[in-house]
Amino acid sequence: MSFIGELLGTLVLVLLGDGVVSAVCLKNTKAEGSGWIAIVLGWGLAVAIPVYMVGFMSGAHLNPAVTIALALTGGFPWAQVAPYIIAQMLGAMIGATLVFLHYYPHWKETKDAPTILGCFATGPAIRHTWSNVLGEILGTAVLVMTVMSLGPNKLSSGFGPLIVGLVVIAVGFGLGGTTGYALNPARDLGPRLMHALLPIPNKGDSDWSYAWIPVIAPIIGGALGAFIYQMILSGM
Repeated sequence: MSFIGELLGTLVLVLLGDGVVSAVCLKNTKAEGSGWIAIVLGWGLAVAIPVYMVGFMSGAHLNPAVTIALALTGGFPWAQVAPYIIAQMLGAMIGATLVFLHYYPHWKETKDAPTILGCFATGPAIRHTWSNVLGEILGTAVLVMTVMSLGPNKLSSGFGPLIVGLVVIAVGFGLGGTTGYALNPARDLGPRLMHALLPIPNKGDSDWSYAWIPVIAPIIGGALGAFIYQMILSGM
């Protein structure tokens, strides 16, 4: 049940999240040119909806950085980490494939290869390694601290997914303009793999020289956020 929950939830997350990027960026869609605000709001909803959908099945991590952070701080069994990450990766890859199929005629109309890659994976506005890494660490730390705060705050469970979606929106507006705010290794790596594998017209390379940043930095940020939050709780 938990494996299916993580797979389905991450699938929907990528389908809706990469879907809104594709709607805004690809040629001749009805949403073409809607801009960054539409993307950030769309991604926030893309995170909240699958948390509502599969939270009862798996806890709705939907993100290896969250899974690893919880395991590092004793909130999740290490034996389940690998199955969760495998499910998240598979879900992200399937979600990206569905985005490709849904927007099928629009790839041919879109001639700019970086724009096409951006519909699948993140990339920096300015390629600057340490600041790109820092941006992903900060954003993921904020996300994980928010996730961990839901229990101690005793918020109604019905509001939890909405709060998570709101923090994704806040991070997108506040920190996401530099890297595209992956915050999630599966969300970036799974679709990047499918970009490399799928027969997408007009695509260029998959920018593997950058690909390690949205994988490693969110894991570091998630762990950092979890440890900081635990320290705060232990000091109260």
